[in-house]
Amino acid sequence: MSTLRALLAVFLRFRRGSGSQASASGTPRAPAIRRLLHLTGVGIGRNDPLQGTEAGHAPEAAPGKAAAAWSVHAPLRVLAMLCLAITFAACAPRGDMAVVPEAAATATATRSVFVGTNRAIEADGRFGPERSEEMRFLRYDIAVPPGHRPGELRRPSRGRTPDPTREFVATDIETFGDGGAFRGGLRAALAEQPRGKREAVVFVHGYNTRHAEGIYRFAQLAHDIEMPGVAVHFAWPSAGQPLVYAYDRDSALFARDEMETLLSEVAAAGPERIVLVAHSMGSLLTMEALRQLALTGRKDLLDRIAGVVLISPDIDIDVFRKQAGRIESLPQPFLVITSQGDRALAISSLLAGRHARLGRIRDLSEVADFDVTVVDVSAFTGGLGLGHFALATSPSLIRIAAAIDDIHDAFGREPSASPGLLPGTIMTVRRATEVVLDPFDGTAQDSR
Repeated sequence: MSTLRALLAVFLRFRRGSGSQASASGTPRAPAIRRLLHLTGVGIGRNDPLQGTEAGHAPEAAPGKAAAAWSVHAPLRVLAMLCLAITFAACAPRGDMAVVPEAAATATATRSVFVGTNRAIEADGRFGPERSEEMRFLRYDIAVPPGHRPGELRRPSRGRTPDPTREFVATDIETFGDGGAFRGGLRAALAEQPRGKREAVVFVHGYNTRHAEGIYRFAQLAHDIEMPGVAVHFAWPSAGQPLVYAYDRDSALFARDEMETLLSEVAAAGPERIVLVAHSMGSLLTMEALRQLALTGRKDLLDRIAGVVLISPDIDIDVFRKQAGRIESLPQPFLVITSQGDRALAISSLLAGRHARLGRIRDLSEVADFDVTVVDVSAFTGGLGLGHFALATSPSLIRIAAAIDDIHDAFGREPSASPGLLPGTIMTVRRATEVVLDPFDGTAQDSR
């Protein structure tokens, strides 16, 4: 089975007794707004009406004055938008899809990524930010450049000649005429995998992601963690612009039917297992798609899903509870990767105007009614970057993922025979478990 599933399995082993135990506590949340303003260089004065508020919650007010009291947050939401623009602009240049067939000869490796998308095609033939009700299916062969280091992703940008010696590029792109042709191509790729590793890993990108960027990122992550199986990517129509958060959120909801279509096509190709991996706002889309499957009675498809990973999920915690309650039996293992150092989600919380996001959850009791494993990677996200995709950008976390390759051993041992493979502590509240990871070697703040 894949390294990714093995990673999930080992996290579940913490639930069965390895690691050091910590009791649940009612520790109040730290004020997320104060921390965010500190990060952006804006202080809160002693008489500021936000003094004492927590995690984006409105100050208490009489019912008739609630709207007026909450209006103090409007300037902060404007500030948050500016923070988004400045922060994400620092990640420039943006990625563009470049096809360089000769790169296959010098590449460290080539990863094939099957893609389903409901992005509209622009006049120049590229997939853009506009929404389409038509699904299109493709396969991209992505070359990993020589000298690539784990966690690093260099991409070509539009208007500049790509450099396959330093950047990820495509060596070939195949467009499938319809879902049947896509299934045939995916089925053939699965058949090339050894028995026991014929799984499809479906990746759903997050907010502010252009078409090429999501594909490059998944190819990089799959290569770095040495992921067996076949990579499948759902490219929903994100605008790829930091100042259009609401458009992206609406696009994620718009794409629910198309994600269900993609999952149906993947299942029809006959993988032994399907694993879902979603990042940021893609987690909202993934949960909505799972909820939709449950509401429409698609238990056959839900039963094919053998694991879910939500990385830095940009979901209101109340919304997540509502979604999970409708799904009832969450696919297992169900892993939520969180970080208190996730600056992007701190800003998202301000934009949402109310609750902190699932990716920055502090109180495990808020999800204790569900079979979830929360993995806190805050120790790996304290650097200068956003800390919003540590699993793909932190060399330490990548080493953890790549080092685990025996899922049978991970699932099969009795708790008493399971040594702590990963450094950290564990806390269990009813059905939920939290694992707080510590770095192997003290190199914590390596996330970009």
